[in-house]
Amino acid sequence: MLEEVGIEREMMAQSLATDAEFRRLFDEYFAEVRSYCLRRLSVADANDAVSEVFFVAWRRRDDVPTEIRPWLFAIARNVVRNSARSLVRAGRLLDRARVEPVRPDPGPEVQVVRNAEDEALLGVVQSLPDKYAEVLRLWAWEWLTTPQIAAVVGCSVSAAEKRLTRALKRMQTSLADEYPHAIRKEGQQ
Repeated sequence: MLEEVGIEREMMAQSLATDAEFRRLFDEYFAEVRSYCLRRLSVADANDAVSEVFFVAWRRRDDVPTEIRPWLFAIARNVVRNSARSLVRAGRLLDRARVEPVRPDPGPEVQVVRNAEDEALLGVVQSLPDKYAEVLRLWAWEWLTTPQIAAVVGCSVSAAEKRLTRALKRMQTSLADEYPHAIRKEGQQ
C-alpha cells in the first residue's frame, strides 16, 4: 500500500515536471508561432492554427528534438498547409452551391504586417513558386538559418541554400525597376 502511494507521487511529480516544461515551451514560442500563422492565414484561422500547433506539440511532447524552434515551425507549416487545403475544399463546395464566398476582412494584426510599404515586396514573394517563397519567408520573417529551414521544409541544407539564393535573386530582379535605389549594385557597400 505504501509502495503504491510512493509510485503515484512519483508519477504525479513527473507529470507536473512535464507540464511545467511544456508551459515554458509554450510561453517561449507562442508569439513566434502565432506570427508565422498570421503571416499566412486570416486572424481567425491563424488562432485556430496556433492552437492546433501546440496541441500537436503537446501530444508529441515526449518526442521533442533538441532544436525546438524548427520543429514547431515544421508543425506550423503542416497545419497551415492543411488549413489552406481545407479552404480550397470549402471554396469548391461553395462554387458547387453557387454561393459567393465571404472573405473576412483582415484584422488589425494582419494589416500591420501587410501595410502599404510592404505591398510590393509581398507581391513579389507571392509571385514566387511556393518552394522559393516559403524558404524566403522562413529566412526573413522567422529568422531561421538554412539548416533550420531545411529541417522545416524537409530538404537538404544545400537545397535550402539554393532555394534561398534563387528566391533572393528573383526578388532583386523583380524589384530592380520599381525600386532601383533599394537594390545594391555589385561592389557597392
